[in-house]
Amino acid sequence: MSRSSSGFVAGLTAAAVAAVGFLAYQASASAPDDLGKKPDKSPSATASRSPEDKSDPAAVPAQSGTGERVVYSVGDDRVWLVGATGKAQRTFKVTPSTVDPAPGTYAVTSRSGTVTGTDGVAIEHVVRFANVDGIAIGFSAATDGSTPKPDPSKKTGGIRESRKDGNAMWEFATISKKVVVVP
Repeated sequence: MSRSSSGFVAGLTAAAVAAVGFLAYQASASAPDDLGKKPDKSPSATASRSPEDKSDPAAVPAQSGTGERVVYSVGDDRVWLVGATGKAQRTFKVTPSTVDPAPGTYAVTSRSGTVTGTDGVAIEHVVRFANVDGIAIGFSAATDGSTPKPDPSKKTGGIRESRKDGNAMWEFATISKKVVVVP
């Protein structure tokens, strides 16, 4: 083999090794972190009820605290009115606002019997518990009974419920009542 052909072969080999190395790096960078790990069959101690778990909507999310409280799942668009025993007295679906409160524990800060919502709709039984960037977050029911999805181009904090559910919320969620927001 001549000197020039061995240099050529060495160059091709180096280029091929570099290309394989680069492709291996790209593959490892895009692979999931848990690739190759066995799935954990046991439930996690910190797992909460998944929004996809529709088998028992009355089941209060595991990580929502204790005692009497309102629990609001942002991911499931559901509310639980939880009694002192930790059991749901009532649960219902809601129509979320365009601005979500962060998961955490809050308290009812104000209530209004009837007002006009930021979307111009007449609402009743307003129970406010959070403020996000100057937008009041709370539960309410439209007096006409409607629960349309809010205009995504507007920042609103009204979590709409039916009038029947709004009445239950109004009676349950008095000033200082604990409100727990879960994912």
